[in-house]
Amino acid sequence: MNITVVGTGYVGLVTGACFAEMGNTVTCLDADQERITALNAGEVPVFEPGLDAIIQNNTKAGRLSFSATMPEPDNEPQVYFIAIDSQPDTDDLDCVLQCAREIGRTIRDYSVIVNKSSAPVGAGEQITRAITEELATRNAQIEFDVVSNPEFLKEGVAIDDFMRPDRIVIGVENLRARNVMSELYQSFSRNHDKLMFMGVRDAEMTKHAASAMLATKISFMNEIANLAECMGVDIEQVRKGIGSDSRIGYSYIYPGCGYGGSFVPKDMKALIRMGQEHGYETEILNSVERRNQSQKHRLFEKLADRFGQDMSGRTIAVWGLAFKPGSDDMHESSALELINRLLQAGARVRAYDPLAMNESKLHFPDTVFDEQQLVLCEHQYDALADADAMVLVTEWKPFRQPDFNAIKKLLKQPVIIDGRNQYDPYSLKSQGFDYTGIGRDQLG
Repeated sequence: MNITVVGTGYVGLVTGACFAEMGNTVTCLDADQERITALNAGEVPVFEPGLDAIIQNNTKAGRLSFSATMPEPDNEPQVYFIAIDSQPDTDDLDCVLQCAREIGRTIRDYSVIVNKSSAPVGAGEQITRAITEELATRNAQIEFDVVSNPEFLKEGVAIDDFMRPDRIVIGVENLRARNVMSELYQSFSRNHDKLMFMGVRDAEMTKHAASAMLATKISFMNEIANLAECMGVDIEQVRKGIGSDSRIGYSYIYPGCGYGGSFVPKDMKALIRMGQEHGYETEILNSVERRNQSQKHRLFEKLADRFGQDMSGRTIAVWGLAFKPGSDDMHESSALELINRLLQAGARVRAYDPLAMNESKLHFPDTVFDEQQLVLCEHQYDALADADAMVLVTEWKPFRQPDFNAIKKLLKQPVIIDGRNQYDPYSLKSQGFDYTGIGRDQLG
């Protein structure tokens, strides 16, 4: 098929690259000419393992191109994807609707317009109105259909998620659009039919409900972990015990210091706002959000228990800045909350992350770097030099089995705060470390 993807952010580039990989002809559009120039020069502005290679291979093969303008009438696509990366803390549809109007000014023949942007329930109807208004302005009688095709990509494994999806949710309102989407996705569901057709509003709600369920599992487990900590219970044993129940499973029940990222927190907030707009109080979702915000303070609280609220003269080493391993995304990451609290308390911070070092510079003012309040270290062990404690925030693989003898020598005090329960408390305490995790303070 001939496809146009509007938006060259995370979702747009993954979508465009993967469709091109399957043999489709794809043009990715963006109004930012500098971004388009960079992409045409082989520079990929977002990090996702494997994405660079797919873009390079398909650009070279002529299946993938980048442009700042809508396609010419003689090269009109059959399918338009709207994949605009909206701000993580808003439901602002202005950019999506602006894109829809541009499509309405462009189409010459029947087209399917697929919304893949994160948007509230009802977005499909607003997109339809925007396109219809533009067609009326042109006095053009052109048929089109608006489809919802929400993404369920996990950052760090998005290529695999797209190429080998668990399910493909498609919201359609008629058979014509359904047939187009079936043809488009047939190569992604050869082993068995992964397509799940439903109404447009149903698909929009499915996206938000999926994120909310994942967030609920995480916050529930953190709540139980905090209770376990009060009662001298090892939450890791509890996790294994309940995870073995097939009704519950092991996914998303790992205690930690809170969830973050560009997608789940945004979907949660959007769902809560939708409830407010319709006069419904989302009590469980509100509780999930409150628990998550509180959980992000747990690491600072554990440090304050040892050093006091005033940490002037203290140096804290932080391992991990991204919200999860395999990504450089720091939106709503637990590290942001921790570092801001530490700086407010007067501490100096030495931090290391395998991918998010450059990204971190966008989240803190220049003054904290200029005054050496926050130092970004080139190696994970460099961050430990003369630090009063080490805090593990993101469970990157290089952090999972570190050299504890080296850690002990480098730290001023052998204090480890494990925000992801990666280490064995019994082993570390036998080596002389002052160790605490999440939901396992009394162990060892």
